[in-house]
Amino acid sequence: MADEPKLTLPTLRAMAERGEIDTIIMAAPDMQGRLQGKRVMPKFFFDSVASEAAEGCSYLLATDIECGTVPGYDLTSWEKGYGDFIFAPDLATLRLAPWQPGAAIILCDIELKGHRPADIAPRTMLKKQLERLASHGLSAFAATELEFILFKNTYEDAWNRAYRGLTPANQYNNDYSILGTARVEPVIRAIRNAMEAAGIQVENSKGECNLGQHEINFAYSDAVTTCDAHVIYKEAAKEIAASMDHAITFMAKFNEREGSSCHTHLSLRDGNGKAVFLDDDGHSPSKFFLQFLAGLLKHAPELTFFFAPNINSYKRFATGSFAPTALAWGMDNRTCALRILGHGKSLRVENRLPGGDVNPYLVLAAMLAAGLDGVESDLAPVPMFTGNAYTAGLPRVPNTLADAARLFRESEFNKAAFGADVVAHYANMAKVELDAFNAAVTDWERFRSFERM
Repeated sequence: MADEPKLTLPTLRAMAERGEIDTIIMAAPDMQGRLQGKRVMPKFFFDSVASEAAEGCSYLLATDIECGTVPGYDLTSWEKGYGDFIFAPDLATLRLAPWQPGAAIILCDIELKGHRPADIAPRTMLKKQLERLASHGLSAFAATELEFILFKNTYEDAWNRAYRGLTPANQYNNDYSILGTARVEPVIRAIRNAMEAAGIQVENSKGECNLGQHEINFAYSDAVTTCDAHVIYKEAAKEIAASMDHAITFMAKFNEREGSSCHTHLSLRDGNGKAVFLDDDGHSPSKFFLQFLAGLLKHAPELTFFFAPNINSYKRFATGSFAPTALAWGMDNRTCALRILGHGKSLRVENRLPGGDVNPYLVLAAMLAAGLDGVESDLAPVPMFTGNAYTAGLPRVPNTLADAARLFRESEFNKAAFGADVVAHYANMAKVELDAFNAAVTDWERFRSFERM
């Protein structure tokens, strides 16, 4: 997601003095990829936050999806008093938030006492893998394709209905349909234009297969900028939809039809801007690229938790669903987990494992860690797969969050790549989710068993 020039502090100050800006949203992405933070007034921002930092409760990186206090995190707990950590504003991310009147937004890095980067913070985890990449003289460029389902219900109405009987914004498959997408253009157009006004370059929007399912795509950019734009867009899209009495879900699998993906595109360039995934002939994948792919495939099972972080995520992985079940790579082959596409310098890998519920910083950190290991370990290239990967005898994606969490937790590679403390922290995140699900009694169980058991 490419960015245009953002706000400078002098410009923001002038806008505040003219009364054009009266609110600055300062936020950091949490483990789930959601923005958490505060709205601050301009005077406080300029007097304190911009030159120093702000503080927030450390439980924001040690909580479940419902922001409940849960056990098992070394970072913080009731025993440790749930103290504060530091929101360190990244001035390079300062921009207008045009979907909210009079607002600007700035993203923050999370730091511990003494302004030490928090190793478990998703933004920090990606930056560490980018530093490792930079030691090879390389930089990463990426794009994320978030699908969502739009409903003609407010979030409050959906809640009160227990998410049953909702009205999708389209009643039939609208994949690439101009007629079908015209029905929802007021909402989608508002999101596109708000992103452009925020300096996030939109390429296109299109319909998708599920009822009310759509996708908005953004220009390629460096990895951190792409992730920053991703989390801002996801927040803004929900807020804009809500303001128009609609609701958006980025759930990986809302119903039994097609799930919502977050296909993640990645390419690498050297210091001269040359695409290192491309061979000297200007067309074929390079040896570097083939080894990078080998690393991605080798470590995909133990990293699947970062690509599919929730119970619901694993419902996407179904045969013939356009979501992968087989760990293979192929040229422009949508049945494989890794699809290679593009021509010339645009040659890139598309990771088709992530769903709409992912944290983009963790996805790209995982991809870089795995791919670089393939290069550094001089892995033998994995042959390209042709045909239908769904029906082939290939290594498979983990079937459940429990399987993926075990592989993630036990992985020596993960501990070496991210640190044992980081792995333990996110393994506990998976345990919290599994414990919550295992304690729940679902509608499926009641319909299945109430009378007939």
